[in-house]
Amino acid sequence: MKDCCDKPEDGTYDLVVIGAGSAGFSAAITAAGGGRRVALIGHGTIGGTCVNVGCVPSKAMIRVAEAVHSGRSAARFPGIGPCEHTVDWPSVQTAKEALVAELRQKKYADLLPTYEGVDYIEEGPARLVEGGVQVGGRVIRAPRIIIATGSRAMIPQIDGIGEVPVLDSTSLLELEERPGSLIFLGGGYIGAELAQMMARMGAEVTLVTRSRLLSGAEPEVSLALKEALVDEGITVLDGLSYRQLSGDEDSVTLTVERGGKNVEITAEKLVLTAGRVANTEDMGLEEAGVELDARGSIRVGDDMQTTVPGIFAAGDVTDRDRFVYMAAYGARLAATNAVLGGQERYDNSTMPWVVFTDPQVAGVGLSEAAARAGGLEVKTSVLTLDNVPRALAARDTRGLIKLVAEAGSGRLLGGQIIAPEGADSIQTLAMALRAGMTAKELGETIFPYLTTVEGLKLAAQTFDMDVAKLSCCAG
Repeated sequence: MKDCCDKPEDGTYDLVVIGAGSAGFSAAITAAGGGRRVALIGHGTIGGTCVNVGCVPSKAMIRVAEAVHSGRSAARFPGIGPCEHTVDWPSVQTAKEALVAELRQKKYADLLPTYEGVDYIEEGPARLVEGGVQVGGRVIRAPRIIIATGSRAMIPQIDGIGEVPVLDSTSLLELEERPGSLIFLGGGYIGAELAQMMARMGAEVTLVTRSRLLSGAEPEVSLALKEALVDEGITVLDGLSYRQLSGDEDSVTLTVERGGKNVEITAEKLVLTAGRVANTEDMGLEEAGVELDARGSIRVGDDMQTTVPGIFAAGDVTDRDRFVYMAAYGARLAATNAVLGGQERYDNSTMPWVVFTDPQVAGVGLSEAAARAGGLEVKTSVLTLDNVPRALAARDTRGLIKLVAEAGSGRLLGGQIIAPEGADSIQTLAMALRAGMTAKELGETIFPYLTTVEGLKLAAQTFDMDVAKLSCCAG
């Protein structure tokens, strides 16, 4: 792996990228692929959040939990009895760490030497200074900079939180022993995924949230997920306020106000899953004139440029979508616009998103509320999974599909699905939105029978007919 000893002869680069996660790598290799000289500053563990402490370890352990749960849930099929699997937590952790190390090496460290235009600088934190970026006591000079330093778990303002040992999503996945009971504070996608995972691994779980589960999802979808989690024995408390936290290494008590009354919840550990905050501290951003929003994220335009010409940003550190694929996408745009003469613009209008609970939750485009807030007249279709043959055959009808279309033209505006195989179905709807299809056109499209994705066709037909009256494969 090259270090900065291979710097250009004149001591300057075309581009400095701060952060060696998914966004940073995307920016660096895009610029290098266009013949530019790039200094990639680590500013943390190579690979960033996704491979080290986010997507890879969490989804690997979620899969383990699914395998455990599949044995218990087998009894839904007539003639099949349930099977209880034991969980060897240390072995699960060892396997997860091995996978993380393998992917970090193959997908990041081993790739760098293949890009001759990229010099990797592993030294300490970076700071913007006049003419470039200061790191390790020296200044790396370049006319263009891309900031891709990612995010970390947010610590909510609760009395006593600084005096009680708590976990976040990172430290939870690194525990040497599985706690017997857990409180998850926050009902977004991280809280929902990890709460279900730990419950399936054998922990007693309580999930608390100020509003409702997945507050950005359709209300019907949020309710369906809550029902699924409760059916698995998870206690879900929503519509509340956090009051106080107390405890020690062995036990923690969270006091919440719900319905005008204080309620105390006690468990061995509390996990903070209340969201993420951008890593923007101590980088000299404000001194350089880089504007941050109220949450501390870097404001960027559609070209991924900050409020300072020549300084761009991408990924979780910005005020844009916090998904690893959107981080890589935004970083590619930033590099293209910064040093390759591009004029590309960020477009998330058909961006699919997924929550890896079971049933999975996925969506694309506008929700009903967002469409109405945008001044559109809309019509909606809601199809429960007991109308989808695939779900009936699997004897698992948890979930639904909701589509949103423009009232007059019938043009599809968005949709969400909660289903055991919803994640792999949403891309079809994303493509339909990208093609500008109407609900009628989607309903007339040929879909393979006995698939979850066929539910999109049935949901589209539900705008104009009662699909319960159709025979199998009809229409």
